[in-house]
Amino acid sequence: MTCEMVTNAYRHTTGPAEMRIRAIEEGRLRISVWDTNPDIPPPFDKPPALFDRSAALAEASANTEATYGRGLLIVRICADNWGGYTLADGLFGISGKLLWFELAPPPCAAYEIAA
Repeated sequence: MTCEMVTNAYRHTTGPAEMRIRAIEEGRLRISVWDTNPDIPPPFDKPPALFDRSAALAEASANTEATYGRGLLIVRICADNWGGYTLADGLFGISGKLLWFELAPPPCAAYEIAA
């Protein structure tokens, strides 16, 4: 998923880009990618819907012949949460957009060993 987000930034901006990874509450991991293009691609321009993963899976199965343009679709299917927002011109010396996704740790039961 990180590769898809970085590739998206590389292909769709002419300026610099940056990726950050950080741990946030409850053991979640957030990966964010900033670039200088202020246009937020759909569906990252809206909050995730309740059944977005199901909609994304349906979209993927309908487009099995596509050879490009499915990177953010992969992120929608695999991430636990995702989003994007525009950065104001000159705010802290940067502008453009920031796209991000989060991964939650697996439940503890996944690591239990049967006795």
